This record gives sequence, C-alpha cells and structure tokens, in this order.
Amino acid sequence: MLQRYVVVDIETTGNSAKKGDRIIQFSAVVIEGREIKEQFTSFVNPGQPVPAFIGELTGIEDHMLEDAPLFLEIAPRIMKMLENSIFVAHNVLFDLPFLQQELKEAGLPPFRGFNMDTVEFSRIAFPTLESYKLADLAEALSLSHERPHRADSDALVTAKLFLACIERCASLPLVTLEKLAPLSYSLKSDLAYLFQEILEEKRRHADDLPPELEVFRGIALRRKKIVPPASGPRVIGSYPATVGEKEKLFQGAGSGFEMRPAQFDMMDHVRDALSSGRHVAVEAGTGVGKSLAYLLPAAYQAVASQKPVLISTYTVALEHQLLNKEIKSLERILNVPLRTVLLKGRSHYLHLFKFEQSLKEQDHQYDSVLAKMQILVWLTDTESGDVDELNLSGGGKKYWRRIKQDGWHTDKKDPWKTRDFYLHAKACAEQADIAVTNHAMLCGELGRDRSVFDVFQYVIVDEAHHLEQAAREMMGKRADYNQMKYMVSRIGLYEQKQLFYELEQLMEKYGLHGRTHTFEAQSLLKALDAEIDDLFGMLARKVMRHKKDTSGYHKIKLRIKKENWKQKSWQAVLHCTERIRASLKDISQAVTERLEQLLAGKSLTEEEQAFIEEMYSFLADWDALRDNMAIFIGQNENGGRSDVVWLEGDLRALPNSLVIHCQPVYAGEILRNKLFAKKKSVVLTSATLTVNGSFQYFLQEVGLSAKTAKTVRIPSPFRYDKKVQFIIPSDLPDISTVRLDDFAEKTAGYLLAVSEATKGRMMILFTSFDLLKKVYQLMKDSGMLEDYMLIAQGISSGSRSRMTKTFQKFDKAILFGLSSFWEGVDIPGDDLSCLVMVRLPFLPPDEPVTEAKCDYLRAQGKNPFSAYSLPEAVLRFKQGFGRLIRTKTDRGIFLVLDRRIETTTYGPAFTKSLSPVRIKHQTLNETLDTIENWL
Repeated sequence: MLQRYVVVDIETTGNSAKKGDRIIQFSAVVIEGREIKEQFTSFVNPGQPVPAFIGELTGIEDHMLEDAPLFLEIAPRIMKMLENSIFVAHNVLFDLPFLQQELKEAGLPPFRGFNMDTVEFSRIAFPTLESYKLADLAEALSLSHERPHRADSDALVTAKLFLACIERCASLPLVTLEKLAPLSYSLKSDLAYLFQEILEEKRRHADDLPPELEVFRGIALRRKKIVPPASGPRVIGSYPATVGEKEKLFQGAGSGFEMRPAQFDMMDHVRDALSSGRHVAVEAGTGVGKSLAYLLPAAYQAVASQKPVLISTYTVALEHQLLNKEIKSLERILNVPLRTVLLKGRSHYLHLFKFEQSLKEQDHQYDSVLAKMQILVWLTDTESGDVDELNLSGGGKKYWRRIKQDGWHTDKKDPWKTRDFYLHAKACAEQADIAVTNHAMLCGELGRDRSVFDVFQYVIVDEAHHLEQAAREMMGKRADYNQMKYMVSRIGLYEQKQLFYELEQLMEKYGLHGRTHTFEAQSLLKALDAEIDDLFGMLARKVMRHKKDTSGYHKIKLRIKKENWKQKSWQAVLHCTERIRASLKDISQAVTERLEQLLAGKSLTEEEQAFIEEMYSFLADWDALRDNMAIFIGQNENGGRSDVVWLEGDLRALPNSLVIHCQPVYAGEILRNKLFAKKKSVVLTSATLTVNGSFQYFLQEVGLSAKTAKTVRIPSPFRYDKKVQFIIPSDLPDISTVRLDDFAEKTAGYLLAVSEATKGRMMILFTSFDLLKKVYQLMKDSGMLEDYMLIAQGISSGSRSRMTKTFQKFDKAILFGLSSFWEGVDIPGDDLSCLVMVRLPFLPPDEPVTEAKCDYLRAQGKNPFSAYSLPEAVLRFKQGFGRLIRTKTDRGIFLVLDRRIETTTYGPAFTKSLSPVRIKHQTLNETLDTIENWL
C-alpha cells in the first residue's frame, strides 16, 4: 500500500472559518506504505486574541502565538505536503473546510484530492466501542495520547488510529470485504478508495478462514459455541452449611478472597429460601459482598436440582460485572465450571435472514449503509448477536427495527434458522446453571403467554428497590411524534417507493388486487400523516400553555387526567386521536389482506419471503401503536387498572420531541400475579429496602406482604461512626423559610468555603435543576475556583459515566448531580471525600407519576405523604449516603444542608434509617476545622 496519506489536525479560535475564526496551531503527519514517515507542526499567529475557553481547552495562550508565523508563511509548505496525497482527519468536515478557507485567504488554490474521516472509519472498523471521540478511541485502543486538544498530539494519535482501522479491515475475511467495498461508495468521505484497495490486496493474498469463523450464504460470522447437553448430574458437593466449611472453601481458592461473616450469613438465608421454595427480601448493607452471597447458593441450587437460576439486575454495568468478574470468582471458589448466559428479549437479537436480504437492496441512505457495514464487521466478532454490543447511530437504530428478530410470521423455511442468535440464547438458557438478565427484560416478558423466562423457577433480583419502577415502565406504553412520522414514511405513498410501493409491485407481479384500492389506501395514508401533525400540534400548544418558569431546563411534563377528556378544550384532541386510530386500523387491514393473498399458494422467492416477514414485523409495531393510542384516551381493556397518562417534551423542539406516556400507577399486583405466583422462590436484595428498619413499604410496592415473604436485614460491616463525619450546618437558613434565590446564594457561599477545605473531591446532590444551576453559576462566577474542575449535570456535556470519569481524573473537581447521581455511581477512595445533600430527596409533587400515586393512595383512604412520599425519599436518601463509603478504607464528610432533617417530625425517619453514625450541628468555621482534622 504505497498510497500517501496526510493526517491533519488543527486548533482554532472557534468553530466557523467563514465567520472569521482562524487557525492557531497546525499539525500534519505523513503516512506512506502503512508507516508514519514525518510530522510537521507549527503554531500560527491568528491576528486576533484567543478566546478564554479555547485557551482553557488547548492550553494555547496569546503570548505563545506572538512570534508564530502567519498562516500565509507556512501555507506553501502545507501545499507541498498535500500534493498527490489523501487528506485524513478526525471529523474531516471540520478540519478540511477550515483549511480551505485559510488557503483561500492566503490567495492559494484549494486542496482538490480525496479526503477520509477517521470518525467514520473507526465506526466501521470498531463498531462496538462506546465513544468515537479521539481521546476515548485512544484509550480504548491503547494509543498513547499525551496532550489531547493540541494539534501535534491529536494529529499523531489520529494517524495511529487510521493505521489501526486499516489493520482491522485488512484482517477481515474476503467475503466480508466483498460486501463492504460496494457499500462504502455511499459513505460521506472517500473511504471507498481505501476499501477497494484493501479488497484487491486481500484477493491477491487470500488467507485461510480462521477456525472460529464460518461462511454461510456469503456472510462470514463467528461460529456459535455448541450448547452442551445436560449430561447427567455434575459433582459440586454439598452446600457448605457451617462457617468453617465456607472458610475452607474460600481458602482453597487462593488469595484475594476476604472472609466476611455478614456475607456468609446472607448465603445461608438465600440458600434457605431457594431450597425451601420461599420468597425472601434481604437488605444487605454496603460491604457485605452480596453478589457472591447470592451467587454461591444459586450455583449449588442450579447444579444440584439441574434447574437454572435467573439473576436479574437493574443496570447493564452490573450485568457485565456479574458475568465478567463475580461468576469467574465463584468458579475459582467452587473449582467447577458454570454454564452462564446473558439473556435478552427477542428484539435485541439480529434476524439474519432479514439482514441478508436487506444487503441486496440498492439502498444509498447513509445511516442504513453505515449500520450494514458495522454489522458485517461485528458478525465476525459477536457470539450473541445482541444489539446492545453495537454503537449504532440514531438512523442505524431505525434500520435495526427492520432486521431485529421478532419471530417468524410465515411458515416458509428460513435458511438461517440453525444459526439464529435468539434460538441459540434460548437453548443456552435451558442448559445453563445461571442466566443473567435485567429488570427491563424480566418485566417486559411478564405479560407474554410464552416467555423465554418460563424455564426458570428460581429468580434472584438484585437492586430490587428498582423492581416496581421497572415493572411500571415496561408495562407502560408510549407514542411519540418522531416514531409515528417515521412509521408513516416507512410505509410511504406509492410515489415514495417505500414498503407500500413494494407491496403493490409484488401484488401486480402475481396478478393480485387488494379489496382496498391503491388510490383509497393512498388517501388513508395522506390523511393519517396530516392528522398526526394536527394532534401533536394541538398537544404542543397545550404544553406551551402549561409551562411554568423552567429556568433554563427545557424538559417539561404535563399530566393528562381522565376529567380532561370531558372538557370542551380537549374534545378536538380526543376526536383527532380517534380518527388516527381508525386510519391505523384501516391501513392495517388493507396491508394484512394483501399479505394473506400473497401467501396463499404463491411460490415466493427468498427476497419476497424476507419482504413479507418484514411487512408482518412492521404491522406488529403498527398495531401496537394503534393500541397505545387507545390507552392514551383511556379506551383500553386493562382490567380496571389505574393508569397515569402524561406528555413529555423538550420546549426547544416542539412538537418533534413530544412523547405520550402511559403507565400503571401501581405495579405490585402485576408482579404478584405474573412473577411471585409463578415462581417457586424469588430472592429480592438491595442495600436499600427498609425505611426506619421496616420492610413494609418495599413489600407493599412489589405486591408482597410479611405473610408471603420472609425479610432479613444484614447490616454493613463498616463502622460508619469511625468513617463518616455527618454534619448539619447550624448557620444556614431553613429552606422552607427563605426565597430560593437567597437559599442558593447562602448555599454557594457555604460550599465555596467547604470545597477549598476539601480541595475539591466533592459531590453535591440536588433534587432540582433550577437550584443546581443557580448554585453552580454563583460558585463558578465567584472567581475563587479558577483551578477547580466544575462538572454539572445538565450543563456540562457527556453521560453520567463520562462525567464520573472526568471527576475522578482531576485532583480538584466538584461534581453537581441530579437524580441519576443519587445512586449507582461508584467512586471509591480519595477521589470522593465530601458528599453534600442540598435538599432532602422528596420527588416533585407535580411530577405525573408521583401525583397519580398520591391520588391513588388518597382514594384508598391513606395519607400519601406517609405512605409514599416519605418512604420513597428515605430510600433515595440512603442511596445517596451510600455513594460516600464504598470500601473498608474509605472515609469522608457527609453534609446535609436541609434543616428539615432536624426541625420536622419526619426528620428522624431519615437519620434512623442509616447505619449508626454520630450527627454534629456546626457553624461553618467549626465545619472547616472538622474537615481540616478529619481529611
């Protein structure tokens, strides 16, 4: 490969060359014959000041550019380097136009060669990576990246990334490259040239297919591991009933295993529940080691009874931790290999027949092409066929809906059935000892007549405090503007040549005619499209009328109550929704009738068969949408269940962002009838199940009682009285007695002093974005935290895990978090030394689900505050407190700024729910002394 590539990175004063922004640093790396040959880097005098935020990001300041050459002076050298070369950059649509503008200003001709984008290339070569930002790619692929946001370091790492992508693609099987090359002509950058070159090179030096791969019908994929048949009982020995037996078992596994009496205690309770066929709720404090405490008895139960045990967790992160770490530790302890499987719902798996047929389409739509290329590469790696492994774009996810596995709708033979991912996962589950899933999957399957989880009689639910919420969400329904518009465009008018056109062409080929004429079906589709615009337009106006001062937070929710439908102002919405439902039904019938005619005795080609499968799949989603619209206006058959309906949207993007939600108010009954009544034993565990020592609230929420489930509390082995300084400020105002602005001002001043004493390493938890934003802004504008990294949810960019990583990376960092930071964030050691709760975590009373739950309890003659709001807040408080001490060596400061914890009658419910810890009431000066001495 003797082609010459020049990999460029630039730093600039801003984002737009046309608006006068200029280059401040240029770097280019030359690659020839797959080797880095040279690098040229220069600062550039932009003739204008460097904005402060650019200086902060790049570390490039005005004084560094004073003696630097003008762009005009280095332009001839750049032109010489680019001669007969391909231009490569990470996000080429930024760097290349910027460079072209600078060349134009210098009176030089533009670069006219090919360009290639490493963002696009890495998405194809490494389709399972979490992020395609340059720093994240460097970390994932172990490429050294010394100074991110400096052109010299960025250009060099981009060159290494480019070579890594070439190497990865060159290692792919010939059949995969033969499919990738033609698709690459629809990419945004000129990667087709490179794919063609790699393909030709492969043809000249074709190597043998690795033994772990196979080629079937022209597609290369990884061979599935053969599911071993259950070949009689395996020897695992008897369960270690005594402490001595458990210690002996752990000692035999070598070093790295800690003897924890609390963990042994929990093992016995889980063992007892599984073997006696009882339900049990176990609250296990931080440090108990609950994963191993339920896995060990689960393994004995599964192997001895030859019946698999299902473990459900709330987060994907814990799923992977169980499979990749905890179960491997368990195998070392038991010295017995365990059969484990990760289980998902059917639509998470790829339907290989539909995918194969979709590759034959003349489809130039960018997102679909990119997704096809990603999947072809991924098939050489994946053993599961699970979409969660892939990083698809938004458009790629729409394409996935077409090729997801959702069963077989016709009796025609699918040649890929023997290699089907979902059927393989199901077979593995039947032979497994332990299967791992998540609450969403578990609850999503509860309503089905036949479920992948039917085979499991023993279930362990970790993070069980989320089970009721997950059940509500999965039993809920939604309809959103974008999804409905997408579905209408997917079926398309005849002249748009989408699914409806293809269906009519097929009917014509076989001389068939639908009862609903093409013209009539067209009119129905046009009318439906207009009605959807009308409906969401009306709903957007309702949302705008109800919006309060959202203080910069653009997300809004509006509950729709049953009495709304009786009001005159809602009649137009009601009638429009009914017309949409009628149109959805008529179009569904017209399509179904055509499909039935085609299947009646016609010998269809494989391509036509795949098309009909896709049409039935599409119809299932279409009919679900119709049912969801019925629920929206309260015309559903839900057995007298109480539902809550609300609108949710972003005020900056109405009506496009609007979503209609509907959920059961209470999921306990569903869980009782569909889960607990059908399983021999369900173990529910979490670090936060009790309120003031009682399981009553949790049991009630999940549909159990003290009669139907045993309860066990296993306290944390940590001595919180020696690890935590719990401080309530005595010189801050009570939040209920002052204006929000005044409270924000006092809080910001207080936290500025505290953050300097703790040297950052502080997480501040809020319950409202409004207060978070005010405090963040006041602290930032104070000028006292110049050398601190301030990271704020809803203000700083990035996901929760990205923000957490950034927080851990900097010595002096302060993290401002909302609801999702109250739990599931693990920051052990010195990275987090101070945890602040600004307000007690009561849910907003006007939040639709909260409001509906309170109405529901009121109707039953209960006090919503004591029956729901308070216990829910106490559990969130415990979760928040749990962020501070993660290991036995951690210690820290816990500050609660909400004086209601001591001034109200309900305050003790919070303090008594924590492990024993001494509470101090101190002034700011006393607090600063405590921090000084403690940390």
